[in-house]
Amino acid sequence: MGHPARMKAITAGKKKSDSIDARTIADLLRCNLLPTCYVMAPEMRDLRRLLRYRNMVVQQSVRMQNKMAGLLTESGTVFVKDKLHGKKYFSELIKSLEEVPESVKDLLRMSRGSMEMFESTQKQIIKRLLSQPALEQRVERLMSIRGVGAITALTWTLEVADPRRFSSIGDAVSYCGLTSAFRSSAGKEQRGPLSKQRNAWLQTVLIEAAQLAPRWNPQLAALHTHQLALGHANRATLQVARKLVAYLLAVDKSGQPFQVHTPPPPENAKAKNKTRRNNQKTAALPAAA
Repeated sequence: MGHPARMKAITAGKKKSDSIDARTIADLLRCNLLPTCYVMAPEMRDLRRLLRYRNMVVQQSVRMQNKMAGLLTESGTVFVKDKLHGKKYFSELIKSLEEVPESVKDLLRMSRGSMEMFESTQKQIIKRLLSQPALEQRVERLMSIRGVGAITALTWTLEVADPRRFSSIGDAVSYCGLTSAFRSSAGKEQRGPLSKQRNAWLQTVLIEAAQLAPRWNPQLAALHTHQLALGHANRATLQVARKLVAYLLAVDKSGQPFQVHTPPPPENAKAKNKTRRNNQKTAALPAAA
Protein backbone atom coordinates (compact mmCIF):
# COMPACT_ATOMS: atom_id res chain seq x y z
CA MET A 1 0.00 0.00 0.00
CA GLY A 2 1.40 3.39 -0.98
CA HIS A 3 1.40 6.41 1.30
CA PRO A 4 -1.15 8.81 -0.24
CA ALA A 5 0.46 11.98 1.14
CA ARG A 6 3.79 11.09 -0.49
CA MET A 7 2.45 10.08 -3.89
CA LYS A 8 1.09 13.46 -4.96
CA ALA A 9 3.54 13.52 -7.85
CA ILE A 10 1.25 11.11 -9.70
CA THR A 11 -1.57 13.67 -9.84
CA ALA A 12 0.66 16.71 -10.37
CA GLY A 13 0.95 16.30 -14.15
CA LYS A 14 -1.35 17.83 -16.72
CA LYS A 15 -2.37 14.43 -17.99
CA LYS A 16 -3.75 11.85 -15.59
CA SER A 17 -5.19 8.49 -16.52
CA ASP A 18 -5.18 4.95 -15.20
CA SER A 19 -2.45 3.91 -17.62
CA ILE A 20 -0.21 6.86 -16.70
CA ASP A 21 -0.77 6.25 -12.97
CA ALA A 22 0.01 2.56 -13.38
CA ARG A 23 3.18 3.32 -15.30
CA THR A 24 4.32 5.80 -12.62
CA ILE A 25 3.64 3.34 -9.81
CA ALA A 26 5.48 0.61 -11.72
CA ASP A 27 8.50 2.91 -12.12
CA LEU A 28 8.47 3.67 -8.40
CA LEU A 29 8.32 -0.03 -7.57
CA ARG A 30 11.08 -0.84 -10.03
CA CYS A 31 13.39 1.73 -8.41
CA ASN A 32 12.27 0.78 -4.89
CA LEU A 33 11.00 4.33 -4.33
CA LEU A 34 7.35 3.60 -3.59
CA PRO A 35 6.51 5.21 -0.22
CA THR A 36 4.88 2.41 1.73
CA CYS A 37 2.15 2.86 4.32
CA TYR A 38 2.06 0.93 7.60
CA VAL A 39 -0.91 -1.43 7.97
CA MET A 40 -1.88 -2.55 11.45
CA ALA A 41 -2.85 -6.13 12.26
CA PRO A 42 -6.62 -6.84 12.31
CA GLU A 43 -6.59 -7.75 16.02
CA MET A 44 -4.96 -4.46 16.95
CA ARG A 45 -7.35 -2.54 14.71
CA ASP A 46 -10.32 -4.03 16.56
CA LEU A 47 -8.87 -2.99 19.93
CA ARG A 48 -8.03 0.47 18.60
CA ARG A 49 -11.61 0.88 17.38
CA LEU A 50 -12.80 0.05 20.89
CA LEU A 51 -10.50 2.65 22.46
CA ARG A 52 -11.61 5.34 20.00
CA TYR A 53 -15.21 4.52 20.83
CA ARG A 54 -14.36 5.09 24.48
CA ASN A 55 -13.10 8.59 23.59
CA MET A 56 -16.46 9.38 21.98
CA VAL A 57 -18.26 8.14 25.11
CA VAL A 58 -16.14 10.42 27.30
CA GLN A 59 -16.98 13.40 25.07
CA GLN A 60 -20.68 12.69 25.44
CA SER A 61 -20.30 12.44 29.23
CA VAL A 62 -18.60 15.86 29.32
CA ARG A 63 -21.42 17.30 27.20
CA MET A 64 -23.96 16.08 29.75
CA GLN A 65 -21.95 17.63 32.57
CA ASN A 66 -21.83 20.96 30.76
CA LYS A 67 -25.56 20.73 30.06
CA MET A 68 -26.33 20.27 33.74
CA ALA A 69 -24.29 23.35 34.65
CA GLY A 70 -25.96 25.31 31.85
CA LEU A 71 -29.47 24.42 33.01
CA LEU A 72 -28.70 25.50 36.57
CA THR A 73 -27.18 28.76 35.34
CA GLU A 74 -30.23 29.51 33.17
CA SER A 75 -32.56 28.99 36.11
CA GLY A 76 -30.47 31.28 38.34
CA THR A 77 -29.53 28.54 40.80
CA VAL A 78 -26.40 28.93 42.90
CA PHE A 79 -24.31 25.75 42.99
CA VAL A 80 -20.79 24.60 43.74
CA LYS A 81 -19.17 23.78 40.42
CA ASP A 82 -16.57 21.38 41.85
CA LYS A 83 -19.23 19.32 43.66
CA LEU A 84 -21.94 19.36 40.99
CA HIS A 85 -21.09 15.95 39.55
CA GLY A 86 -20.99 14.25 42.92
CA LYS A 87 -23.91 11.91 43.52
CA LYS A 88 -24.70 13.03 47.06
CA TYR A 89 -24.40 16.74 46.32
CA PHE A 90 -26.58 16.45 43.21
CA SER A 91 -29.39 14.65 45.05
CA GLU A 92 -29.35 17.30 47.80
CA LEU A 93 -29.32 20.06 45.21
CA ILE A 94 -32.38 18.65 43.42
CA LYS A 95 -34.30 18.47 46.72
CA SER A 96 -33.41 22.08 47.56
CA LEU A 97 -34.70 23.49 44.25
CA GLU A 98 -38.01 25.24 44.95
CA GLU A 99 -38.58 27.99 42.38
CA VAL A 100 -37.16 25.97 39.48
CA PRO A 101 -39.69 24.58 36.95
CA GLU A 102 -40.31 20.84 36.93
CA SER A 103 -39.14 20.63 33.30
CA VAL A 104 -35.68 21.82 34.36
CA LYS A 105 -35.57 19.24 37.14
CA ASP A 106 -36.52 16.49 34.71
CA LEU A 107 -33.81 17.58 32.30
CA LEU A 108 -31.28 17.62 35.13
CA ARG A 109 -32.22 14.07 36.13
CA MET A 110 -32.02 12.85 32.54
CA SER A 111 -28.65 14.52 32.05
CA ARG A 112 -27.40 12.98 35.27
CA GLY A 113 -28.60 9.53 34.22
CA SER A 114 -26.94 9.86 30.80
CA MET A 115 -23.69 10.99 32.39
CA GLU A 116 -23.64 8.00 34.74
CA MET A 117 -24.38 5.64 31.86
CA PHE A 118 -21.53 7.07 29.76
CA GLU A 119 -19.10 6.90 32.68
CA SER A 120 -20.03 3.29 33.40
CA THR A 121 -19.58 2.41 29.72
CA GLN A 122 -16.14 3.96 29.45
CA LYS A 123 -14.98 2.21 32.63
CA GLN A 124 -16.10 -1.14 31.22
CA ILE A 125 -14.21 -0.46 27.98
CA ILE A 126 -11.01 0.42 29.85
CA LYS A 127 -11.32 -2.66 32.06
CA ARG A 128 -11.79 -4.84 28.99
CA LEU A 129 -8.77 -3.36 27.22
CA LEU A 130 -6.49 -3.67 30.24
CA SER A 131 -7.37 -7.36 30.58
CA GLN A 132 -6.28 -8.17 27.01
CA PRO A 133 -3.28 -10.55 27.04
CA ALA A 134 -1.74 -8.78 24.03
CA LEU A 135 -1.71 -5.45 25.85
CA GLU A 136 -1.35 -6.26 29.54
CA GLN A 137 2.44 -6.52 29.87
CA ARG A 138 3.15 -3.78 27.38
CA VAL A 139 0.84 -1.29 29.10
CA GLU A 140 2.33 -2.21 32.48
CA ARG A 141 5.85 -1.39 31.23
CA LEU A 142 4.73 1.95 29.82
CA MET A 143 3.01 2.86 33.09
CA SER A 144 6.37 2.45 34.85
CA ILE A 145 7.09 5.97 33.56
CA ARG A 146 5.96 8.37 36.25
CA GLY A 147 3.21 10.58 34.86
CA VAL A 148 1.97 8.00 32.31
CA GLY A 149 -1.42 6.55 33.18
CA ALA A 150 -3.55 3.78 31.75
CA ILE A 151 -5.20 5.95 29.08
CA THR A 152 -1.89 7.33 27.79
CA ALA A 153 -0.30 3.87 27.74
CA LEU A 154 -3.28 2.30 25.97
CA THR A 155 -3.46 5.08 23.40
CA TRP A 156 0.25 4.79 22.63
CA THR A 157 0.06 0.99 22.37
CA LEU A 158 -2.97 0.86 20.09
CA GLU A 159 -2.15 3.85 17.90
CA VAL A 160 1.54 3.02 17.40
CA ALA A 161 1.19 -0.79 17.39
CA ASP A 162 4.79 -1.54 16.35
CA PRO A 163 7.30 0.96 17.80
CA ARG A 164 10.10 -0.32 15.54
CA ARG A 165 8.52 1.37 12.54
CA PHE A 166 10.00 4.61 13.88
CA SER A 167 13.71 4.75 13.15
CA SER A 168 14.27 7.77 15.41
CA ILE A 169 12.61 9.83 18.12
CA GLY A 170 12.08 12.64 15.62
CA ASP A 171 9.93 10.39 13.43
CA ALA A 172 7.80 9.41 16.42
CA VAL A 173 7.43 13.03 17.54
CA SER A 174 6.38 14.02 14.02
CA TYR A 175 3.83 11.18 13.88
CA CYS A 176 2.34 12.37 17.17
CA GLY A 177 1.81 15.87 15.77
CA LEU A 178 4.29 17.64 18.05
CA THR A 179 6.52 19.04 15.29
CA SER A 180 5.98 22.43 13.71
CA ALA A 181 6.02 22.93 9.95
CA PHE A 182 9.46 23.83 8.56
CA ARG A 183 10.31 25.74 5.39
CA SER A 184 13.80 26.60 4.19
CA SER A 185 14.77 28.49 1.05
CA ALA A 186 17.79 30.59 0.06
CA GLY A 187 19.35 30.13 3.47
CA LYS A 188 16.24 31.39 5.29
CA GLU A 189 14.46 29.11 7.71
CA GLN A 190 10.90 29.57 8.90
CA ARG A 191 8.91 27.63 11.47
CA GLY A 192 5.15 27.48 11.25
CA PRO A 193 2.42 26.10 13.52
CA LEU A 194 2.08 22.43 14.40
CA SER A 195 1.64 20.30 11.32
CA LYS A 196 -1.79 18.88 10.54
CA GLN A 197 -0.22 15.66 9.26
CA ARG A 198 -0.34 13.74 12.50
CA ASN A 199 -2.17 11.17 14.58
CA ALA A 200 -4.80 13.37 16.22
CA TRP A 201 -5.66 10.77 18.89
CA LEU A 202 -2.07 10.56 20.12
CA GLN A 203 -1.58 14.32 19.92
CA THR A 204 -4.57 15.02 22.17
CA VAL A 205 -3.65 12.44 24.78
CA LEU A 206 0.02 13.45 24.91
CA ILE A 207 -0.79 17.15 25.30
CA GLU A 208 -3.20 16.36 28.15
CA ALA A 209 -0.64 14.08 29.79
CA ALA A 210 2.11 16.71 29.42
CA GLN A 211 0.02 19.19 31.39
CA LEU A 212 -0.19 16.83 34.39
CA ALA A 213 2.97 14.71 34.19
CA PRO A 214 5.31 17.33 35.77
CA ARG A 215 3.39 16.93 39.02
CA TRP A 216 4.64 13.35 39.46
CA ASN A 217 7.81 13.17 37.36
CA PRO A 218 10.82 15.15 38.65
CA GLN A 219 12.66 15.01 35.30
CA LEU A 220 9.67 16.34 33.41
CA ALA A 221 9.09 18.94 36.12
CA ALA A 222 12.66 20.23 35.72
CA LEU A 223 12.23 20.38 31.94
CA HIS A 224 8.92 22.21 32.25
CA THR A 225 10.38 24.72 34.70
CA HIS A 226 13.35 25.40 32.44
CA GLN A 227 11.16 25.92 29.37
CA LEU A 228 8.68 27.99 31.35
CA ALA A 229 11.47 30.34 32.37
CA LEU A 230 11.94 31.16 28.69
CA GLY A 231 8.51 32.77 28.74
CA HIS A 232 6.01 30.57 26.88
CA ALA A 233 3.74 28.09 28.69
CA ASN A 234 2.49 26.31 25.56
CA ARG A 235 6.02 25.66 24.33
CA ALA A 236 6.92 24.25 27.73
CA THR A 237 4.00 21.83 27.49
CA LEU A 238 5.11 20.80 23.99
CA GLN A 239 8.65 20.11 25.20
CA VAL A 240 7.27 17.89 27.98
CA ALA A 241 5.09 16.04 25.45
CA ARG A 242 8.11 15.46 23.19
CA LYS A 243 10.11 14.12 26.10
CA LEU A 244 7.20 11.81 26.95
CA VAL A 245 7.33 10.45 23.40
CA ALA A 246 11.06 9.75 23.84
CA TYR A 247 10.39 7.90 27.10
CA LEU A 248 7.50 5.88 25.65
CA LEU A 249 9.45 4.92 22.55
CA ALA A 250 12.53 3.87 24.53
CA VAL A 251 10.54 1.71 26.95
CA ASP A 252 8.44 0.18 24.17
CA LYS A 253 11.46 -0.71 22.02
CA SER A 254 13.59 -2.07 24.85
CA GLY A 255 10.83 -4.10 26.50
CA GLN A 256 12.15 -3.08 29.92
CA PRO A 257 10.53 -0.90 32.61
CA PHE A 258 11.56 2.74 32.77
CA GLN A 259 14.74 3.41 34.75
CA VAL A 260 16.12 6.78 35.80
CA HIS A 261 19.87 7.11 35.29
CA THR A 262 22.09 9.34 37.40
CA PRO A 263 21.25 12.92 36.50
CA PRO A 264 24.04 15.18 35.23
CA PRO A 265 25.48 17.76 37.63
CA PRO A 266 23.75 21.14 37.77
CA GLU A 267 24.86 23.90 35.44
CA ASN A 268 26.45 25.92 38.23
CA ALA A 269 28.55 22.92 39.29
CA LYS A 270 29.72 22.47 35.69
CA ALA A 271 30.73 26.13 35.53
CA LYS A 272 32.66 25.88 38.81
CA ASN A 273 34.54 22.79 37.64
CA LYS A 274 35.40 24.46 34.32
CA THR A 275 36.63 27.59 36.10
CA ARG A 276 38.74 25.48 38.47
CA ARG A 277 40.37 23.61 35.58
CA ASN A 278 41.12 26.88 33.76
CA ASN A 279 42.75 28.30 36.89
CA GLN A 280 44.89 25.22 37.27
CA LYS A 281 46.03 25.43 33.63
CA THR A 282 46.87 29.12 34.05
CA ALA A 283 48.90 28.44 37.18
CA ALA A 284 50.83 25.67 35.42
CA LEU A 285 51.99 27.96 32.58
CA PRO A 286 55.52 29.44 32.85
CA ALA A 287 55.78 33.10 33.77
CA ALA A 288 56.22 35.55 30.90
CA ALA A 289 59.69 37.05 30.40
